[in-house]
Amino acid sequence: MTKVLILGGGGMIGQKLAQKIIAENTYPDLELTLFDRAFPATSLGCEAITGDVTDQATLTGLAATRPDIIYQLASIVSGQAETEFDLGWAVNMMPMWHLLNALKDEHILSGNTYRPRFVFTSSIAVFGGPYPEKISDEFLSAPQTSYGAQKAACELMLTDFSRKGFVDGLSLRLPTICVRPGKANAAASSFFSGIIREPLNGVEAILPVPNSVRHWHASPRSAAGFLVHAASLDTELLQGRRALNLPGFSCTVEEQIEALRRVAGQGPVDLIKPVRDEAICKIVDGWPRNFEPTRAIDLGFKAESSFDEIIETYIADDLNS
Repeated sequence: MTKVLILGGGGMIGQKLAQKIIAENTYPDLELTLFDRAFPATSLGCEAITGDVTDQATLTGLAATRPDIIYQLASIVSGQAETEFDLGWAVNMMPMWHLLNALKDEHILSGNTYRPRFVFTSSIAVFGGPYPEKISDEFLSAPQTSYGAQKAACELMLTDFSRKGFVDGLSLRLPTICVRPGKANAAASSFFSGIIREPLNGVEAILPVPNSVRHWHASPRSAAGFLVHAASLDTELLQGRRALNLPGFSCTVEEQIEALRRVAGQGPVDLIKPVRDEAICKIVDGWPRNFEPTRAIDLGFKAESSFDEIIETYIADDLNS
């Protein structure tokens, strides 16, 4: 039996990941557990545990079940982490420390035989400017936001606990996931999805940044694919460098809008209304724009090759759901 635990399993990516694992029968003998503060009304037919990731005793209890594969997706988003400093560190960093220590204890209790695969969703926010035209796998991680600093701290912890043999971990630096289904969240990047999702649903969308803003994107479908692939990857191939820049597609907001026009016509484009937000502009100005993720591509990670494809993926997977 393969025991899989998804922390943050009630969120959008957690739900996509669980759906993919179940639909594709990734593990024929599967025990799948989702953990989160709340879950969508639709049941996936697996165990869903409601709780708070900041509760150390809860994390200790989850570690004691000795999952074979752990996905740590739980966090608050970038905008909230920036405005609520203490909460950001309490949610985005401290649970990682407590969980890894609980897994270390289970490793020792097992006689050093228990060593789970641990996949952490990091972010391209671990980088800070000034940036080259494309960020290579050799570029320095030097975050310029609290969210990025929290993700970078978790990467370092996971690398060290893996080096010691307590877990077998990977940190996946996800592109901005777009187009996200559902309602907008508090992430500073939320508008990247909003200017596509809302117009396709016949709703006006606010664009808070200039058309010239460039960013790095991948779809929710790709995100789930990244995570499943990471769980089976031979980590010896990482040579100790356990954080990966993942594939995506770089484009400007103007190019996003042109892709929307090609896919859906002028009507949705007319529903995009520019209203500049200086706070969001300041955050976005500090984000990376383009990558050359050679290591991840060589290791078999795949994403979309155009923004048209990202929009078409949203239409196929989520527009009418």
